[in-house]
Amino acid sequence: MPENLPYLVTPGTVATALQKMKAAATPERFTQDFLANTLGMKGGSPKPIIPFLKRIGFLGTDAAPTDLYKAFRNAGQSGAAVAQAIRIGYKALFDMDERAHELTDSELKGLVVQATGLEEKSRVVQLIRQTFKILKQQASFGAAAIQVKKEEQRDGATGTTPPPPEEAGRDDGVGIHLSYTINLNLPPSADIAVFNAIFKALRDNLLR
Repeated sequence: MPENLPYLVTPGTVATALQKMKAAATPERFTQDFLANTLGMKGGSPKPIIPFLKRIGFLGTDAAPTDLYKAFRNAGQSGAAVAQAIRIGYKALFDMDERAHELTDSELKGLVVQATGLEEKSRVVQLIRQTFKILKQQASFGAAAIQVKKEEQRDGATGTTPPPPEEAGRDDGVGIHLSYTINLNLPPSADIAVFNAIFKALRDNLLR
């Protein structure tokens, strides 16, 4: 199945965002207001930064900064945090080649084509490669890995967290939900008592 790898149409914005994120205090939620007014990144180009940060594990699905985001702001862990974020966002590439960050431009391009199923000359392939390379410039793959919660890794890789199964009162976590539709063909009548009797029968026998 072709992979949907993260990228930015203006890849350079991620470098700017990361630099500003280091200087600004960690917000409760990384919103467009925070991006525009606190980080000073206004206009249309920076807007995709938020979904991108979710894809690489810096933000949860609710836009709350993750432990990886907080580790990134620690000067001693910043490079390792970016390396971990790359492994989360581009997991498909590392599954195919654990040394994806060491590949040449040509080799990386081939890996992206293989993962996405896109044409080699595709603009998206180029943007994925450029975004990956810009992130890699701030990464330290030789540093010790940052410990990331499993749910944060799942959020980054898929962009969503699967909802828990609805138990519906059962201990095994499996619920059965039934619904039905009732179609009535009412007889022509001007006597309201007829309709009262019909709906009373429904209530007493079917809708309990």
